[in-house]
Amino acid sequence: MEKFYIDINCDVGEGIGNEEGILPLISSCNIACGGHTGDKGTMTQTVMLAKKYGVRIGAHPSYPDRKNFGRTTLTIDDDSLKASIQDQIKGLKLILDHAEVPLHHIKAHGALYNDLARNPALSELFLATVTPYKKSVYLYVPPDSVMAEKAMEKGFTIKFEAFADRNYNDDLSLVSRKLPNAVIREPQEVLDHLVGMVKKGKVRAIGGSECTIQADTYCLHGDTPNALRILTYLSQELPKQLIYLKK
Repeated sequence: MEKFYIDINCDVGEGIGNEEGILPLISSCNIACGGHTGDKGTMTQTVMLAKKYGVRIGAHPSYPDRKNFGRTTLTIDDDSLKASIQDQIKGLKLILDHAEVPLHHIKAHGALYNDLARNPALSELFLATVTPYKKSVYLYVPPDSVMAEKAMEKGFTIKFEAFADRNYNDDLSLVSRKLPNAVIREPQEVLDHLVGMVKKGKVRAIGGSECTIQADTYCLHGDTPNALRILTYLSQELPKQLIYLKK
């Protein structure tokens, strides 16, 4: 039978304090770098844990909006947004350089991630901002998105991302966090959701349709209250499905 090797990524360094348990169970992480949360101390601590467990490290820049945890679209001028994203990534990169660990990828956070998926002008701005990293890092982007299309046009190396703990609409957009069914919280449901994407390339949307989805990496949010319980369950159950972590 065919075996599957997958990359599971997790948003970390967001003040939850569960990184010691989470990082051994994943293969990539996205470290908050000061936009929605995080500071030099949390970045340094998370970088050292990721290094310890051999986890690939990505920058997780956001709208500069700590009040709303970066989950609300922010009205901000282009120059200010560009400067903020640059500062966020640079802050993490300095810590990585000191720890002699490479920056593996960049993944936008929250509302910025969702806005980039459908806004051509914002995507152009973001890609111009991260161009200095173009030859050395991946961009984690949603499949069939404006961001993915623009990134490929400009020669960035991308990895398509799907969400193990989030429900989808029929157009493959994420169900709004304002709705009660946005986040999948039960470990068995996350497992079924993930297995369907990995083995069949399909995801069942909340409207009932089965949608084709292409993914190179699968995200589980570190700030989900039972994230560690879900990941522990997945680590036990995925091998039974011949699905293994790609370390």
